[in-house]
Amino acid sequence: MIKEKIITEEIAKEWQKEFPILKEVIHVGNCSQAPQSRRVRAAIEEYLDNWLTVGMDWDYWVTEVNKAKKEFAKLINASEEEIAVTSSVSMATASVLGSLKPEGSRSKVVLTEMEFPTIGQVTLAQAEKGNFEVDFIPVQDGKIEEEEYDKYVDADTLLTGVTFGYYQNGFKQNLKRIGEIVHKEGSIFFVDAYQAIGTAHVDVKEMDIDILTTGNLKYLLGIPGIAFLYVKSELAEKLQPSITGWFGMENPFAFEIKNLDFAAGTRRFDTGTPPILTAFAARAGMEIINEVGTKNIEQRIEELSQFSLNLAQDYKMRIASPSNTEEKGAVTAIECDNAHDVEAKLKDQKIIASARGNVIRIAPHFFTTKENLETVFKHVDKILKS
Repeated sequence: MIKEKIITEEIAKEWQKEFPILKEVIHVGNCSQAPQSRRVRAAIEEYLDNWLTVGMDWDYWVTEVNKAKKEFAKLINASEEEIAVTSSVSMATASVLGSLKPEGSRSKVVLTEMEFPTIGQVTLAQAEKGNFEVDFIPVQDGKIEEEEYDKYVDADTLLTGVTFGYYQNGFKQNLKRIGEIVHKEGSIFFVDAYQAIGTAHVDVKEMDIDILTTGNLKYLLGIPGIAFLYVKSELAEKLQPSITGWFGMENPFAFEIKNLDFAAGTRRFDTGTPPILTAFAARAGMEIINEVGTKNIEQRIEELSQFSLNLAQDYKMRIASPSNTEEKGAVTAIECDNAHDVEAKLKDQKIIASARGNVIRIAPHFFTTKENLETVFKHVDKILKS
């Protein structure tokens, strides 16, 4: 069990040694891609060395995939049996939606306008088959009030999809409270945690989340090409995904081409050959997050978030993010013209930030220091004024 421990500036500086690029670069683009850690690189090289010297080692490789599942389960307080692995959140979402069947009048999927576009696109593509209709909860002033879920989620709602954090401005939702509203109407509670997990504590049991998915390249310190899917065990047994594959079967190595024999629990949402190399990287990245502790990281992020807001206000910048850190994640979004030009000019100053639409997003992680943020905002101000 991870003990709560305040992450000080000294601890953050010490952790920066784990990420070689931080010797030369300030990295506050973690909402897009985390910096490479020594442990993740070593894990990737471990796979490459094994492939080079052993040639084919499927038992070892699949064992590593299961280790990654176990590390993710630990991260969200689930069991390993409740975790499936796939290549992307798009694939995980399509698999979930493809397993749903309308139940009487319950044939509506409710999403929010804050979802990352892939969630809406995958859902609309599934809706084209006529299985369900889709409704969207609108964004107002960069966020969604919890009362809006009461208006849109009703007895006809089959599934409600909720993003943990808004990719555009960092608005963070209260998953436990929203889950209570959603479940009151009998809807399945589906969470895309990609934009906040790793910087905010997630407990699927305490928050009573039915389904959760995320990838690893952002705050979980991994790389593209792998995603995890949690499905509550009692729900998983009721679902039969139409997007499947041999690793989703009870015995993949039976090679029974004419037999659709779904595995027990969430493993039925596994598909084809698992993403082996990315699983090595994902396991190593999540080990770091679990070692530091998500509650400790969340506390650190709230401190850095408030510090960023204060700096932005001091420089009289136009802030697109919430002003209350209780409803704000790691991202501090600054409105600007030509945000991608701002990103490029920051890179010239050895600062990695991330543009989206008309904002430049400054997204620290637990290893970011206040001194780093002071430098970042000073350069943003200079670029905006020029």
